[in-house]
Amino acid sequence: MPARTTPSLTPFLTAYDALLARWPVPVEALTVRTAHGTTRINACGPADGRPLVLLHGGGATSTMWFANARALTEAGHRVLAVDLIGDPGRSVHDGTPLHGVPGLLGWLDAVLDELDIREADFCGHSYGGWIALEYALHAPARVGRLALLDPTQCFAGYRPHYLLRAVPLFLPHRTPARARTFLDWENGGTSPLDPDWRELYALGYADFPASPVVTGPRPTPERLRTLTAPVLTLLAAQTRAHDPHHVARTARRLLPGAEAAILPGASHHDFPMAAAPDLNPRLTTFLAPTRHP
Repeated sequence: MPARTTPSLTPFLTAYDALLARWPVPVEALTVRTAHGTTRINACGPADGRPLVLLHGGGATSTMWFANARALTEAGHRVLAVDLIGDPGRSVHDGTPLHGVPGLLGWLDAVLDELDIREADFCGHSYGGWIALEYALHAPARVGRLALLDPTQCFAGYRPHYLLRAVPLFLPHRTPARARTFLDWENGGTSPLDPDWRELYALGYADFPASPVVTGPRPTPERLRTLTAPVLTLLAAQTRAHDPHHVARTARRLLPGAEAAILPGASHHDFPMAAAPDLNPRLTTFLAPTRHP
């Protein structure tokens, strides 16, 4: 797969850097090489802080954490916001294919190895939540605490009408307008979408060379019962991706002792941004070292 440095990517990369410049804390751009290509990690917070790996939703890029970075770093975390390999962002999938879920999890193993991280807390949004949960089941010794933000395909399936609306995103002749229309529909006027992030998402959708999306079935109840990490699930009250009340009930039933809450004022795709005033304190309280000796 060719490196993603074509002129057509210039607007996307410019928008990416502009949104990253809005982060309210200093950011260190890290790049590590694995067999699958180069992975970009936007790092911030104290170098000796407990590592916190952030995994963004599909197409959202790691820049989406701009509304959460200050709270997480001020809580003492070494934040490591990863651009998913094969997804829009500054990671470059120019190595071997992932070959399914085992390859995706092996890529994340390799990224942590290259960063010399033996254990970290994880926080994932949407598709990134599914990856974080699968990784906690794959490598329990490497995951301390697990926060899932409106996660998809973890405890329940998608709503059918959400899937129907998403189908055009996978058709040929992608355009930024198609992505904007989808985001605006899902948001439903719940809260104003951040215009810079909305445009970055649209440009990435239309212009970024696509790699096959790696996904898999929801974890079975039997697999979930093997989970050892404490889990916090926060859900968007206005999400159209799934029924948040059903997801919360199922998470509590399958993971006794796990925390689950539904937060108002945000839809699925902009949840970490729009819900930040309520989400950030809940997240930092859950991740506080004293919570889980």
